[in-house]
Amino acid sequence: MSKIEETHINPLGFREYDARWLYKKDINELGIENLGKGLGTQIIIHTKKKNPRVIVGHDYRSYSEKIKSYLKKGLISTGCYIEDVGLALSPTVYFAQFNLNADAVAMVTASHNENGWTGVKMGIQKGLTHTPNEMKELKEITLNKKFTKGNGNEKKINNFQKIYKEDLINKNKINKKIKAVVACGNGTAGVFAPDILKGIGCEVIELDCKLDWTFPKYNPNPEDLEMLDAISIAVKKNKADIGFGFDGDGDRVGVIDNKGNEIFSDKIGLLIARDLSTKHNGSKFVVDVKSTGLYAKDKILLENNCKTIYWKTGHSHIKRKVNTEKALAGFEKSGHFFFNEPLGYGYDDGINSAIHVCHLLNNKNKKMNEIMNELPNTYQTPTMAPFCKDEEKYEVVDNLVKQVKDIKNNKTKIDNQIITEVLTVNGIRFSFADGSWGLIRASSNKPSLVVVTESPTSNSRKKKIFDFIDGLLQNTGKIGKYDQKI
Repeated sequence: MSKIEETHINPLGFREYDARWLYKKDINELGIENLGKGLGTQIIIHTKKKNPRVIVGHDYRSYSEKIKSYLKKGLISTGCYIEDVGLALSPTVYFAQFNLNADAVAMVTASHNENGWTGVKMGIQKGLTHTPNEMKELKEITLNKKFTKGNGNEKKINNFQKIYKEDLINKNKINKKIKAVVACGNGTAGVFAPDILKGIGCEVIELDCKLDWTFPKYNPNPEDLEMLDAISIAVKKNKADIGFGFDGDGDRVGVIDNKGNEIFSDKIGLLIARDLSTKHNGSKFVVDVKSTGLYAKDKILLENNCKTIYWKTGHSHIKRKVNTEKALAGFEKSGHFFFNEPLGYGYDDGINSAIHVCHLLNNKNKKMNEIMNELPNTYQTPTMAPFCKDEEKYEVVDNLVKQVKDIKNNKTKIDNQIITEVLTVNGIRFSFADGSWGLIRASSNKPSLVVVTESPTSNSRKKKIFDFIDGLLQNTGKIGKYDQKI
């Protein structure tokens, strides 16, 4: 007699605002089906509808379609009416909720995580994804099997890729011929980004845009130096005006200038904010705690009466803050950009973000590196992620917050400077009088911490702040290898 497979879900996969697991180590098909039952039950509770309509899509991984079929099975068993848009980017699914006026979304994707990972990005309120409280509620419903029973159904939405592409193309035509390298790391964005950027008027040079779920070159992640280096080489070789790199589910973008230099996304955000502030005086912008300190004192934003709010890192947190503050836009250092009405629907869309960079080039008679040179220079580290167990990382950060606060109160000097300000909305960001700062926080979707430092003064100060942080981390005895390190 064959052994009956048991449901398996690792509870740690319910993260701060996404669900992510290693398939099949941490979740199996029956676990996915139960996740669908849990999500369907939650949607019914929140919408107070017997048969809510749920948009479902999947990214291009070898197992994503299979996982989607089990997720749908669970959703349908609770009474949900599924509208499946097929192979999609996360923003395609978010857009579909508006376009088809549906009640909720469930996108099967592990975003930029390596092969072997799977997950679901989900949301009920239009343009927003789950909060930590909603994730906690979903976890409790799913693990305790408190499922609603109902009769749902399913229909395929044909040609939705075309509807999504045309929406972005028709609103964003540009006059200037911009030559753009478009890199997709063989991920899902390859089906979308080249067509859309050609459609608005760009001359597109494709780089790894052919779908290949083995990701033969590198993982599609615009924060990964390997991907950025490949774009840089292609930009210089083709004498392109700009280079764009998209992540696996297309909600983030990385940017390389015409000289082949990486521009950190928080700086791109500041350039876009400056451009928008001239037309939208008095606007608010939301940025994450990993972002450059330049926003707070930017002369153009201040001249245009614009306010910047530093908030928790994470696409779900920034989306919500943009929504509640009625901000014009939000920018995350990881490359998630959020454009609110009239520029977008509030959610993160890497292709729409690239389009806004094209508008920036279209509006100014300058090359990208010249536009960048208008910003004050700062020395900034990439985002660095030292390993730290999921079950230990938050406690480690809490202890480090206390240590850094003590260092501030005792006026202990780091590179001859005392800490002047601490921000604890998300881990701890500590700043110095010259505008230098360091950040330590727990990663929301991986067993790691996140470390960033920046100095407008010198590369040496940036490094000394990192050495100080690294010293604190090593003293905990709970830190493993960094994914990348300065």
